[in-house]
Amino acid sequence: MNVLIAVPSMDSVPAVFAQSLSMLKKVGDCAVAFQIGSLVYDSRNNLAKHALSMKADFVLWLDSDMMFEPDTLERMMAKMEERDLDIISGIYYRRRHPFSPVLLKKLSIDENYFANYENYNSYPKDDIFEVEGIGFGCVLMRSDVLFDVAAQYKDWFSPLGRVGEDLSFCWRARQCGYKIYADPEIQLGHCGSQIITKGFYEAFMKQMKEKEK
Repeated sequence: MNVLIAVPSMDSVPAVFAQSLSMLKKVGDCAVAFQIGSLVYDSRNNLAKHALSMKADFVLWLDSDMMFEPDTLERMMAKMEERDLDIISGIYYRRRHPFSPVLLKKLSIDENYFANYENYNSYPKDDIFEVEGIGFGCVLMRSDVLFDVAAQYKDWFSPLGRVGEDLSFCWRARQCGYKIYADPEIQLGHCGSQIITKGFYEAFMKQMKEKEK
């Protein structure tokens, strides 16, 4: 089993990401590829091409501002194979107010490439659940998804109008018949001026509810 760990990045990465990546437990034959550039969709497209050229069976997409546990890949792979999934994401939170999870309950894109979507403020905590859009901070997918999306659209991540590259991919994949799942057991930190974690988000939401009383 070949796994490509695909990381789009600028010219440097936070120390906590480097530490997380160095401690990540590998599954099968793992290779790590960085694509440095300011256009994240172009970096992701090049990484997708690299995954197919090396005949990877799976691709783990990691953003370079993530903090994650050493067993993240092991747990995601086990869940994917146990449930026969094609795309599964961990959960992380936006770095700015309102610090909501980077998940979409609903996502549609019309013929003019305008997106309509519905965010999650809370989500199921006890099992994986289907979503229509995800950020690509931590996503594991089978390489078959890349083959099929490319066959239909000749591209993976180029933005559809003003829709971001990650949601553009999600829309294409779902049009090809794939379902996308999120795993609430895979929690990541989102690195900025402070690291946004599940605990930070829940404390923030508790404070906001108290203010509303």
